[in-house]
Amino acid sequence: MNLVRPLGGDVTIWMDAPPAEVWALVSDVTRIGEFSPETFEAKWTRGSTGPEVGAHFAGHVKRNGVGPTYWSPCRVTVCEPERVFEFAVGTDSVTANNWGYRLTPRDGGTDVTEYFRLETSLPMRVYWALLGRLRGRTNERGMRTTLERMKAVLES
Repeated sequence: MNLVRPLGGDVTIWMDAPPAEVWALVSDVTRIGEFSPETFEAKWTRGSTGPEVGAHFAGHVKRNGVGPTYWSPCRVTVCEPERVFEFAVGTDSVTANNWGYRLTPRDGGTDVTEYFRLETSLPMRVYWALLGRLRGRTNERGMRTTLERMKAVLES
């Protein structure tokens, strides 16, 4: 029996939209400010112009929706159109966590799962042991808000 809680979490919401429409939204990082309660803008960086493995972007974050405010460098790590869009947050040499979206066609629409996964380094395991439950709840609320806002746009 594994007594260690996973270093992450996820939220799934069904959307009445085909995977292609959902994909266009979740993989366009420049639109995240319309949906996320923490990341209020993002831009492609280092010459990147769209979603592909290795593309770089930066997210402008207001932690917990109140601050501090900072730019987070990100790199696309998985890019499977209409299936998975995932990115690592951190520097070129150190990844702090990973965020992503999994799309699964169902009942004429799409199950959209937003997830996060912390790296398993010792500092991250200690952080998760001390603050994981609280941060995990905050992230899950934020993911649900993000997905509900996306759903509203896609279904309008």
